[in-house]
Amino acid sequence: MTNESENLIFVVDDDPAMRALVERWLKREGYEAFGFDGGAECLDALSEDMPEAICLDMNMPGLSGLETLERIRERFPALPVVVLTADDSAGTAVQAMKLGAHDYLTKPLDTTKFLTTIRNAIAHGRMAQRVTQLEREVEGRGYPGIAGNSPAMKVVFRQLDRLAVTDVSVVIHGESGTGKELIARALHQSSSRSKGPFIAVNSAAIPENLLESELFGHEKGAFTGAATRRAGRFEEANHGTIFLDEIGELSANVQAKLLRVLQERSFQRLGGSAMIRSDFRLITATHRNLAEDVRAGRFREDLFFRLAVFELELPPLRRRKEDIPVLAQVFIRHHRDTINPRVTGMTPAALGVLLAHDWPGNVRELQNVIQRAMVVANGSEIDAVDLPERLRSTPDPAVGSRTETPADGGTLEDASKRLLVAALQKHEGNASAAMRELHIGRTRFYRMLRKFDLEGQIDELRKLGGA
Repeated sequence: MTNESENLIFVVDDDPAMRALVERWLKREGYEAFGFDGGAECLDALSEDMPEAICLDMNMPGLSGLETLERIRERFPALPVVVLTADDSAGTAVQAMKLGAHDYLTKPLDTTKFLTTIRNAIAHGRMAQRVTQLEREVEGRGYPGIAGNSPAMKVVFRQLDRLAVTDVSVVIHGESGTGKELIARALHQSSSRSKGPFIAVNSAAIPENLLESELFGHEKGAFTGAATRRAGRFEEANHGTIFLDEIGELSANVQAKLLRVLQERSFQRLGGSAMIRSDFRLITATHRNLAEDVRAGRFREDLFFRLAVFELELPPLRRRKEDIPVLAQVFIRHHRDTINPRVTGMTPAALGVLLAHDWPGNVRELQNVIQRAMVVANGSEIDAVDLPERLRSTPDPAVGSRTETPADGGTLEDASKRLLVAALQKHEGNASAAMRELHIGRTRFYRMLRKFDLEGQIDELRKLGGA
C-alpha cells in the first residue's frame, strides 16, 4: 500500500482559501499537493508519507508555525520547508531561518516567485539526499544485506537516509522474516552512532523473569544464581544503539520500567542503588499492531508514543515481488563458497516458480529456499525441479498465475486498488472505517483515492448505504 512521494508537497495553512490557492498552483505545475489546516496534522502525516517540501504558514492557532518548523527540523533536518506568512517583519524571517527554513515568502504571494522557490527547495532537498547517498557509497557503508529496487523498498531507503541524520526513536513494523534487524543495523551504521555498539535483544526469546536483568543488569547476589555483577544491555549500548525486537511481547512490569528509562535516560541494576546513565538510541521492532494493542489495553499508550516517534513499515515479500530476482542472486553469491561454487544463477522456469509463491516467511523463507536449491542443483543454474515440491505443486491462490510479477504490468497497483475499493464497499463509503481496516493514515488514504480516481465513489457508496 506504500506510494511514491516524488513531487509530493505538504501545504500547511489554517486559511482554507489560501491553502486551496497554493494547492491549485502546485497541481497546475504537475506537483501532488496535500493540505493540512494545522501543524499537528502535518506532523502526524510525516509518519507515513515523505514529501519533497513543505509550505508552512507561520500564523496558525494551536501549534504555531515556528513550533511546527522546529519539530520538523528535529525529525527531518534535510526536509526543505518554505515559510509563508503575512508578517513581513525582519524578526520573524530571521527566527524562521535560524530554525532551518529553506526560504521565507510574505503574503500576498507572487505566483512566479512562489513556484520558483518551491522548485529550488525541491532541487536543494534532492541534492542533499544525493550527497548523503554518495558519501555512503564513497565510505563503503551502504546498507549491507538489504537489496531491492521496488517502489516499496525505494520508500524504505529514503526513510533510512532521512532517519540516519536524526536521533529519534524508531519502531519498525513488519511480518516475521522481512528483515527488521537488518534495517535496524543499517540505520545504526548510517548514523552518527556508527562507531558505538549495536546491541540487539529479542524480547520474546528471553523469559520474563530474566528479561529485566538482561536489559538493566544486576549486582552480585541480587537473586539466586547472580554470582557476579553484570552490566545490562542499556548500559552496554552507551553511545550506540539498542535494538529491542518483538517489543509488543513485553510484560506490563517491563513496559513501566522501560518508560522510566526513556524518560530519565538512567536506571539501576537489579539489587543496586547507584543510578547509571546511558546515552543510547532506541530502535524497536514488532510484527504486532501496537496501536491496536494500546486500544485493547495490552500496551501502554505513553510508552507507545515514546517509542514511535517514527514508524517505519517493511513491506512483505509478496508485495515487492519485483525484488525476488535480485534477492535470489544476492543469496546465490553469498552462499556459493560454502554450499555450491558451481551455481551462478537460475533458469527462467525456476524464477517463475519463485514469483508465483506467496512467501509467508518473507525474505528469510526465500533465502532458505535458495540455500536448499543450491545443495541439490546439478548444473550452473538452479532449475524449477531443484526447488521444494510445495512451491512447485501448490500455486498461491491469492496471486494465481503470477498476478504480482513485473511481467504482468501494473498488477501491484491493481491489487492496491482492489483492496481500497473492497474496504470502501464494505463500510459503505465510511472513510474512517476503511482507513482503520487498511491500517493506513488519512494522507495516504486520500492520496490513493486521487491516484485511482475513486474520490467520487465515497459519496455514491454513502448514498447507497443510506448514510
